[in-house]
Amino acid sequence: MGTPALDWTHIARLMLLSRTLDTIEETELLPSGEVIYQFSAGGHELAQVLLGLQLTHPHDGVSSYYRSRPLMLTLGLTLEEALAGSMAREGSPSGGRDVGVVFNRPGRGERPTVLPAAGDVGSQYTPAAGWAQAIRYHVEQLGHSDWEGAIAVVCGGDGSVAANGFWSALTIATTLRLPMLFFIEDNNYAISVRHELQTPGGNIAENLAAFKNLTVMQCDGTDPREAPGVIAEAVRLVREGHGPVLLRASVVRLPGHSSVDTAAYKSPEEREAEQQRDPLRRVREFLVPNHMSAEEWAALEAEAEARVRAAVETVRAWPEPTPGTGTRHVFFEGEVQQQGGLLPEGVVLPKGTDVPHPDTPVRINLVDAVLRTLQHELRVNPRMLVFGEDVGVKGGVHGATRGLQTEFGEARVFDTSLSEEGIIGRSMGMAIAGLLPVPEIQFRKYMDPATEQMNNLGTIRWRTNNRFAAPVVVRMPVGFSKKVGDPWHSVSDEAVLAHKPGWYVVMPSNAEDAVGLLRTALRGNDPVVFLEHRNLLDNSVARRPYPGDDFMLPLGKAAVVQEGNDLTVVTWGAMVYRCLEAAEAFPGAVEIIDLRTIKPWDHEAVLASVEKTGRCLIVHEDCYTAGFGAEVAATIAEAVFFSLDAPVYRVAGADCPVPYNKRLMDDVVPTVARIQAAMEEALTV
Repeated sequence: MGTPALDWTHIARLMLLSRTLDTIEETELLPSGEVIYQFSAGGHELAQVLLGLQLTHPHDGVSSYYRSRPLMLTLGLTLEEALAGSMAREGSPSGGRDVGVVFNRPGRGERPTVLPAAGDVGSQYTPAAGWAQAIRYHVEQLGHSDWEGAIAVVCGGDGSVAANGFWSALTIATTLRLPMLFFIEDNNYAISVRHELQTPGGNIAENLAAFKNLTVMQCDGTDPREAPGVIAEAVRLVREGHGPVLLRASVVRLPGHSSVDTAAYKSPEEREAEQQRDPLRRVREFLVPNHMSAEEWAALEAEAEARVRAAVETVRAWPEPTPGTGTRHVFFEGEVQQQGGLLPEGVVLPKGTDVPHPDTPVRINLVDAVLRTLQHELRVNPRMLVFGEDVGVKGGVHGATRGLQTEFGEARVFDTSLSEEGIIGRSMGMAIAGLLPVPEIQFRKYMDPATEQMNNLGTIRWRTNNRFAAPVVVRMPVGFSKKVGDPWHSVSDEAVLAHKPGWYVVMPSNAEDAVGLLRTALRGNDPVVFLEHRNLLDNSVARRPYPGDDFMLPLGKAAVVQEGNDLTVVTWGAMVYRCLEAAEAFPGAVEIIDLRTIKPWDHEAVLASVEKTGRCLIVHEDCYTAGFGAEVAATIAEAVFFSLDAPVYRVAGADCPVPYNKRLMDDVVPTVARIQAAMEEALTV
């Protein structure tokens, strides 16, 4: 393992710039209130700079974390951008929306992409695995030879190796032998918790020595004699196709975890030992006088001081974000993001029609409608991938992906390891790399381990001020089945999903709507959760003729499934049919509106109907307390209160899990009898 030829003056300059930035922020800008929250990279500089110098492929993908500023400076982040982040100015990578050291950097095939970082520990790993898998897809499936030799790199501290995301990404990368480098910067502490409590013995590299399909390496990341060769070799192995590599670089964290941490838990002896390993001190000893004179080093220090202070003055003159813009870019507003999804790649899918054109009157069930839509969209969009647990050979536990792997191959329709965190996290990396991931989560309850990734993915456009977006369509069966319920497979929970910024939430009640809404989601430019109700997947009431391969329905447009004059019923999903059955007792009186999409929902249709009837009943199977019906009721009360002739009524699921026993399930899930009784009360009050 040889030592690569390096420009040590350039390395020293980058390290000094990073250290000076930290020092001025800590000693001047924090006390003055110009910086509120600061994470120093003191002690990590050498390892990160050396890594950054190896990332030269224009399609390399880098997943950083909150202590990665030296790496970012090496990759081209300007001093002004760095300070604008800390000082929450308009010109920062997030436009003042995110913590100053949480970075992103579009690459667009011209330079390495820095995936939008997140502030939660461990969430950076699976998006990097998604980028690594996308590299292979671009080369092998799309024939993009310019992606050959690209790698994904994920950086994390020793504390992050205890996180779910680390282990999920490790499983993905090693089972698929992906071009991915795990760059672990072990500084002995996760805030105050020592690394022995994160992994047995405190050394993740030693513990993974026998992990299959993984090359494990270590180095002293503060040693200018040892670190360069090891880091270069790690990158070379991944770039040349030897599979994933984990490199543990031993470093020091000279200050506290953040600006509010005094690190009083460290003894004086430990602090002194860390000072002895200060990489800036060791690089100076390495360079002076063998590579440069003491005067030349002093000149570099003075240059760094002058440049950072000049940048501070420049950024002080930059404007703060414009008031009134803080809620922009939650969803696509017409201005295409710089990276992520299909539109920045110049891929425009065919436009459709909201007029159905069935080729046969034969009615198909909802699950087959989903299958046919996925099949057609896979044919017209070579960047689309379908994946999840059991979606491949088995065809999905609900049958919605039957035969797709046979037709499109394992690279496009594939099974995943049992990790919802990994399924959604890798979707993020794939989407940012210009693909359309369509993951399946088998049941709503199973999504819980992926909550962090769902939240992070949905806010990418907003967090990066429209630099990035991650259009992903997550298919997810919900609700009770035709014959049975239970606490683990029957969760509906659309209110929780609707509460997640940046996600559209769709719940069709029949096969025709499923086709139109799913195709719209698959051809859109935002993340969508597509909810497939288990009670309707193979239920005759939801069957409709297939409406054609160009059928698309707009999100946020409700359907009036039954007209009436005296009572508006707002509902969705499986409750549509229970409401129809209950309304048979009141001929001509009940107007039933199927929302079809929960977010956005059709205010206009609901309010117009309530103004006509003067009464409203809202029916859903999700929990009563803070259910989505409360949102609808509040809007009605606010907008058309004086049109109401009676209170707004709700029938909803009990604040209780769904039982396994059918009779007990009727105690929880709204029944036709309960709905009918509520209709009668609303009509006669």
